[in-house]
Amino acid sequence: MDIVYIRDLRVKTTVGIFDWEQSIQQTVRLDLELGYDIRKGAHSDRIEDVLNYKEVAKRVVDLVEGNQRRLVEAMAEDIARMIMEEFAVPWLRLTLGKPGAVRGASEVGVTIERGARN
Repeated sequence: MDIVYIRDLRVKTTVGIFDWEQSIQQTVRLDLELGYDIRKGAHSDRIEDVLNYKEVAKRVVDLVEGNQRRLVEAMAEDIARMIMEEFAVPWLRLTLGKPGAVRGASEVGVTIERGARN
């Protein structure tokens, strides 16, 4: 399986379990690996025949900016579900990090894999 990736996508959103976190915007950081067969686009050299990572990134940003969550786990599931449904991606690995959330750590978060990787 080929992998299309987006690294270090940063989005401002509302996420956190504390009341004060629900009243501010914080930055989350995403790394995405998306399983996709790129051969058709490699042969045609046409954007219509590949997974358009710009469109994926735009949808992720729209979803995260407009989706207030308490847990990064819930946000990660929302993103994975949307990508797999809207872009027909059979497998993905998503890392969602929250920079500065824990003293002494540059970032905390989750990495999830969904779907079948062939």
